[in-house]
Parts: sequence; structure tokens; C-alpha cells
Amino acid sequence: MHTILGSNGIIGQELAKVLRTDYTEDIRLVSRNPRKVHPADTLMKGNLLYRDQVQDVLENTSIAYLTVGLPYRSDVWIRNWPIILRNVVDACRANGCKLVYFDNTYLYPQDSLIQKEDTPLNPDGKKGQARKIAAEIVLDAIAKKHIEASIVRAPEFYGPGKTIGITNALVFENLKKGKRPMIFLRDDVKRTLIYTPDAGRAMAMIANKTDTYSQTWHLPCDDQRLTFEQFIREISNQLDREVKYRVIGKPLARIFGFFNRNVRETLELLPRYAIDNIFDSSKFKSRFPEFKITTYQQGIKNIIEDYGIE
Repeated sequence: MHTILGSNGIIGQELAKVLRTDYTEDIRLVSRNPRKVHPADTLMKGNLLYRDQVQDVLENTSIAYLTVGLPYRSDVWIRNWPIILRNVVDACRANGCKLVYFDNTYLYPQDSLIQKEDTPLNPDGKKGQARKIAAEIVLDAIAKKHIEASIVRAPEFYGPGKTIGITNALVFENLKKGKRPMIFLRDDVKRTLIYTPDAGRAMAMIANKTDTYSQTWHLPCDDQRLTFEQFIREISNQLDREVKYRVIGKPLARIFGFFNRNVRETLELLPRYAIDNIFDSSKFKSRFPEFKITTYQQGIKNIIEDYGIE
């Protein structure tokens, strides 16, 4: 049994699709209100904040995938991420199942150095601190040989469907509404984005090999690393019209944050939008040379079609 904890989010959904097509038909989807991705999926309700419920949903599981998302609030992250990871690690240990934990880059320093799997965990802001604590719980369990586990890490999302991320929200959602895209701070620094279907496929590949555990993996991204100016230019080329956009400086971002909680919760991450963001996934590419990464050009094309942008 392969069990996806937090199956309603975009990574959980993409993971469920590829597991069924490439690895197993024995899939359990777990959420507070789980929904099937495939008619044959098994559903179980579970709240990961409750130890007993996590123990129950992981019964008879061989691999557990933790892809849960939390409300985008620092106080919730600081309070709940450590509880969830302790509950999941303990349940994996009790049930003898492997764990693959989907993480992000918030726990890395907000500087322009290349991000690799051995980059020190030195976050700025409460969300990054919460993610560091969560990752260290997994790393400690690995070191003590309590469970077999891997951490898979991804930068900012972009993608079709239910993908949630700053690029989707400020660029594609605005285009869908007939509004100008917005960019934080600068449009001339390099960004590393991961296409969400690629993230799901890569996570499944790592989970279903025997030599990939007890380590951290950066999930694969297109090495073009476009600036947002180049990203918008590619959108313009595909729409065959000029797409004008607006760069939001720090003062205006803080004003927006006063009225919009989601923007306010993003302010602690603003420094990373003023510098190059280089996320290195060469370790994965070396181990899985057959993996076909979606280019930014193709990813943008897919999102435009999915969103119905004209």
C-alpha cells in the first residue's frame, strides 16, 4: 500500500496519477476530506495533528508520502509542522513503512548562493524556521535508524490545475482575469521554478528505488532559470501580443500586505525576490538521466491552455 498524506493538494494529485500509471494500483489517499484522483483509489479521512489518526491511516503501508500543505500563516506553521512530522515519523516507525517527505526551500538562507542538498539550514523568518524544525525531525529519525526516509525538496511552484504559488497567483491568475501580471521587487534576477507535474513524477521515482533513501534530493528543474522579464516575454510570444506587467517594490508590497493577508505572509520571503535564485538539481539528473524535464516554454504553453488565457 502506498499512502499519500495530504492528497488533495497539487503535489498529492500529481503523485497519485503517476503512482497508478507507473508503480502500483494499491493507493490510499488521506486528507481531512479526501477526494479520489482515480475511481479505484482508497480514501481515508485523517487529521495529521492527531497521533492516533496518523497511526491508523498508515496501517499496512509500505511507503508513506507526506505532501500536506498548511494554511499560509506563520503562526500555524510554527505550531503545526513539528507536530505533524513527529506524528508521521512515529507512525512510520510503528508500521514499518518508508517515508518520503516533500519539503521546500524556505529553510535555506535568503542569499544568491547556489542551493544544493548540503546547503546549511539557516532560514530567515518563521516559516523557514518551522520548515527547518520539520526537516530536522526527519533527519534525526534517519540518523538514529528509526525509519527509512528521504527528503525531496522543491523551489517555487508553477503549473496547471490547482497549482498554488506566487507565479501562478500574480502572473497567470491575473492574466486569466484580464489584469496585468505583478512581479515582486525585480524582473532582472534569475528564478528557479519547478513544474508541478515534474515534481510529482520525480518524487515517485525517488520513492520507488532502494538506493535513494537516507538522503535529501533536489527535485528536477529546467536549468534555463529565466528572469521574470524573460518569463513574461515568453508568455507574450506564445500569446502573440505584448503582455505588460508591474514590478512591485517593497513599500508597495507592504501596503498591499496591510490589506491582503496572503501578501502580508509573503513579506518575510521578499529578500529572495531581489537576488538570483539558483536551485541546483544536478544530483537527481545524474541519478535519473532518463527523466524528461518540462522546459519553461512547454510549461508556460500548458498553463496558458489550461487557464484558457487568450
